[in-house]
Amino acid sequence: MGLAGLKKLGLEAPLTKPTGLIIVETDGCFVDGIEVATGATVGHRTLRVVDMGKIAATFADVQDGTALRLAPKAGVRSLAFSFAPQADERYTAQLEGYQVMPDAELFEIEEVDLDPPLRALLSTPGARVLCSCCGEEIINERELRREGTIRCQTCSGNGYYEVRRAVPRPADMTGRPIAKT
Repeated sequence: MGLAGLKKLGLEAPLTKPTGLIIVETDGCFVDGIEVATGATVGHRTLRVVDMGKIAATFADVQDGTALRLAPKAGVRSLAFSFAPQADERYTAQLEGYQVMPDAELFEIEEVDLDPPLRALLSTPGARVLCSCCGEEIINERELRREGTIRCQTCSGNGYYEVRRAVPRPADMTGRPIAKT
């Protein structure tokens, strides 16, 4: 899927600079395959994981904003046997069949609009501000600005966790709490 998505956009692997962005819709081993095939990584900011529990990925061209979503076609696992008739088990049929199946047989491909838009997803590396509530640093323009305040996603109610109990910060040699930097 990774190579097919890049090919459809006219991008080349390895995707190590911000010419493209891939958004995968699961957090499982599928992501490993996308990374290996495309060279995209979270660290290079060319790969994003948005866990929707689906084996699908959206490929975006950073230059022109085009975004294509690829997902396996229904029945593709069974169809693999017809492309690998010598295979005696499902795994082997898929492994061999997928290598020779045309992309049109393997994937549903649809042009999509990203929400938030691509520009908001890419952000600016090196941008840093402090949350006015918790004091933690927010990087890459992920802060929310409301009514003159800067807040992180969590303090704005969009976090993935809720603090149960604050853990005391370590103290320096004088017994004063060490400030976050």
